[in-house]
Amino acid sequence: MGIALEPLGDEEDAPLADLAGDTAAAIEELRAEARVAAEASRAPSSERAYAADWRDFSAFATRIGRERLPAEPETVALYVADLRRRGRRPATIARKLAAIAVYHGSTGHATPTSHDVVRAVVRGTRRQLGVAQQQKTALELDALRAVLAAIPEDLRGLRDRVALLVGWAAALRRSELAALDISDVAYEREGMVLAIRRSKTDREAAGDVVAVPYGAEEATCPVRTLRRWLDAAAITNGRVLRRVDRHGNIGAALSDRALANMVAARAAAAGLDGDFAAHSLRSGFATAAARAGRLEAAIVRHGRWKSVQVARRYIRAGTRWDDPISGCRLRKTTRCSPPARPR
Repeated sequence: MGIALEPLGDEEDAPLADLAGDTAAAIEELRAEARVAAEASRAPSSERAYAADWRDFSAFATRIGRERLPAEPETVALYVADLRRRGRRPATIARKLAAIAVYHGSTGHATPTSHDVVRAVVRGTRRQLGVAQQQKTALELDALRAVLAAIPEDLRGLRDRVALLVGWAAALRRSELAALDISDVAYEREGMVLAIRRSKTDREAAGDVVAVPYGAEEATCPVRTLRRWLDAAAITNGRVLRRVDRHGNIGAALSDRALANMVAARAAAAGLDGDFAAHSLRSGFATAAARAGRLEAAIVRHGRWKSVQVARRYIRAGTRWDDPISGCRLRKTTRCSPPARPR
């Protein structure tokens, strides 16, 4: 049975009719729009990381006199060896290779990162270095209270209290905390509801909400502290967290990097030992919630973890002493009884 071909309609119905110029120019315009759409498929933070990684690889290729685009598999293999010599971890190496693949693919070149030579070097590097990721120290409840107690009673200190309390209570990622806008906050009788417009695991910006209840104590209540900050700083629209200079003047929005530095500095000022950053708030909440006996499903739902395995890293840290085997002690008796359950 043959297929009947319908004739093209009027010019305005043709696919390229609304594009100016000849067909070649129209195709180039479509190509540019497709490139913009492809770039939008990745988060801005990923785009920035890929751009930095590509610059790093380009500098390496230039230094050894090799072509960067298209790059030979051996060039990439040598780059992996150089990264290892510079002390880069497997996760960082994987991200840099992903950047190389993205830049090759976006320009129509076959990616050298999938070549057997490169894959073999990567596998060997992962085995030699190990793939365990270095985790930031979780800021648990007692540590959070210690940090809050050490913060001065000034406008900048009030802002930092808001960042610590809201970031902790809502289990926010640092990018989510930095992006929090006045319009994202809705107050209700039980507390406040935060609208998360976009997140690391929500690339299509479907959005989500997080409920944050009033705290039992005013000094550690995220809702009351946020309201005090907004009133004191006279912020009525735009980003919640802003720069504050030494004269108390309110400036532009804080970046996620500035938030990470702030958490580290405040933890150090409180005399805490550990490697603290903005992620310490999110992991600290999960660890504390698990220690308080909250259900795993509730913790995962509140923190909006897409992977239960990731959340369990912190849940295990909070419940490592809850297992009955932890009640065993080395005694003369050979039988070990589990600890009695509280009545």
